[in-house]
Amino acid sequence: MEEPYRIKISGGVLSPGELKYICEAAEGLGLDAISFGSRQDIIFPEQIDESKFDQFNKIQFIKPKRDGIENVASSYVSAEILPSTSWLTSDRYLYILEQFKHKLKLRVNITDPKQRLVPLFTGNVNFIASEHEDYWYLYVRLPGWKKTLMYPALIYSWDMDKIEIAIENILQEEPETIETVFDLVSDAVDTNNRTVDKALEVPFYPFPYYEGMNRIGPDRYWLGLYWRNNRYDLKFLKAMCDLCSENKIGKISITPWKSFIVKGIPLKSKLQWEKFLGKYGINVRHSMLEMNWHLPVNDPDALNLKKYLVTNFDQNDISTYGLTFGITSYESDTYNFTSIVIEKNKQPDIKGDFKIRDTYNLLYAKNFDPNTQQYIMHVQDVDKVELPGLLMELSQLYFEQLGTEREEEEVELVQKEKSEVEVYQCSECMTIYNEVYGDVTQDIAPNTPFESLEGTYACSLCEAPKSSFEKKVLVH
Repeated sequence: MEEPYRIKISGGVLSPGELKYICEAAEGLGLDAISFGSRQDIIFPEQIDESKFDQFNKIQFIKPKRDGIENVASSYVSAEILPSTSWLTSDRYLYILEQFKHKLKLRVNITDPKQRLVPLFTGNVNFIASEHEDYWYLYVRLPGWKKTLMYPALIYSWDMDKIEIAIENILQEEPETIETVFDLVSDAVDTNNRTVDKALEVPFYPFPYYEGMNRIGPDRYWLGLYWRNNRYDLKFLKAMCDLCSENKIGKISITPWKSFIVKGIPLKSKLQWEKFLGKYGINVRHSMLEMNWHLPVNDPDALNLKKYLVTNFDQNDISTYGLTFGITSYESDTYNFTSIVIEKNKQPDIKGDFKIRDTYNLLYAKNFDPNTQQYIMHVQDVDKVELPGLLMELSQLYFEQLGTEREEEEVELVQKEKSEVEVYQCSECMTIYNEVYGDVTQDIAPNTPFESLEGTYACSLCEAPKSSFEKKVLVH
């Protein structure tokens, strides 16, 4: 299948005016609909006339595999409407995204670990908000790496772009370890890193229902819209952009689930929006059975398989609340980010006119939580007709273990790491020196005892002397 043209939408955020211009360009290129991609970009689902591109000079038409250009994904879409880190506001996202103006060669994710709508680890460079204001964990998985590894420092908000560029620039060195990446990046750029004082904690939340009109606070609403076939009618979108402008709504957000969200609809305009949706016959009551799927773009076989499986779930009254499903194939190079993965196998090479039925593997994430990044093979090489029963079996397993495996894991961690961990805390600003992590901002290696630090050691944040640090015991 030929790669479709796309438009980068940094962080999945664009203004109504920008979306309307894109819709007008799509019409000018002979289309009647656009689609959304899993990287929160916009896809032109059919072939378009390249000779007309210069008529739309505000748009850069790309094919990621051909051009080596990627989009920034972000969880801006979840700000205000889902659980969030207190300092990570909508405005903060926009300021940060504004940094990324160059043509990205790597996939970049900028996410809040407390939301569930946007995956954390599907990029090559994954910035994940920490509890410290304007500081981010960085998890790296360069092309060819099998695992995502934590960068040994927290990254300052206003250094994110230059650190990403530095990582792009060292790709030719083919670094194989995160320590090498850290050393090369540190040599290349000056940064305001902060030492890692605790491991990233990603709380478990069931996958949210993100459709329909929903309240934000006392006087505003947000609207989530999802279309099964991922073909969004251009006339509807243009009219919606005009309505957004009329209501002074500044941003529209694309989700990784081939849908979009409009935030900030005034209470006084709610009826106007409901009448508008009714006029265009828009359904905002899809079942969770349908909305928790991730499918390849322009893949009719995958769409038909989804319909077949959803119909079976519906007929058997199966609940999939909190679960997500992905359909992929042996040739896919994307990272899985759903609870359950249905993987289509490659057909054997057989001469003659023999028809071979497709077979599938079923995998599920550890604890059914894709953020664990660990997938367990459930069955291999099964026929399509076996999939509904096996998926229902996995769904039942999910509800049986919901909460219990996490509790067991927490007990295991307590036993493994055992309770008391000694750290040293600055009495001036409460910064923690944890011997496990050292202090990369001052070239102090992990597992360096506090007592062996030079007498000239000072707090990496407020520069208080070593004598200001007090021993504390943390219970894990």
